[in-house]
Amino acid sequence: MAKPDKRKEILRAALELMAEQGFHGAPMAMIAEKAGVAAGTIYCYFKSRDVLITELYREIEARITAYLQDGYGVEHLIRERFLHIATGLLRYFIAHPLDFRYLEQFHNSPYGAVFRRDKCLGKSDHNIYLELFAQGISQGVIQDLPLIVLAALTFGPIISIMRDHTLGFVTLDDHLIEKIAASCWEALRQ
Repeated sequence: MAKPDKRKEILRAALELMAEQGFHGAPMAMIAEKAGVAAGTIYCYFKSRDVLITELYREIEARITAYLQDGYGVEHLIRERFLHIATGLLRYFIAHPLDFRYLEQFHNSPYGAVFRRDKCLGKSDHNIYLELFAQGISQGVIQDLPLIVLAALTFGPIISIMRDHTLGFVTLDDHLIEKIAASCWEALRQ
């Protein structure tokens, strides 16, 4: 029988606990217990709690990016690529509600503020959202607004609707997801 990957187990436990109880409600000892490792073992994989929190964010972001890149073609029109991303995000979050809850908390924390600033200033790695916005502006199909404004016009509604979905206020189906994505596009298009 294969040994469980302790790093993965720690990340899984941290995701479950932090998504449900918040960063402050999930101390390292609780994460270690849920992961089935000794408390000190976490520090073999993650230098500090801050490193664990940001590494979990990076893992989730990498999963989302991989999901969105499936079927994403740079040869497609800007509108088609935008709709692919917007519908893909909603579908991903419906399938992975803990990831959504974690990201929402992360982006509304000081950790998230640093990542958002770096992305908007172009200091982060490859970002399909910002590349799409920049290409759309250069082609004259997306309004020439600051990237942070374009991100807010896109992700603000998606996050709000997803939050309402998780609370049971609205049920997202394929038809509604596509209409939401098209509405977000209308807010951006030139």
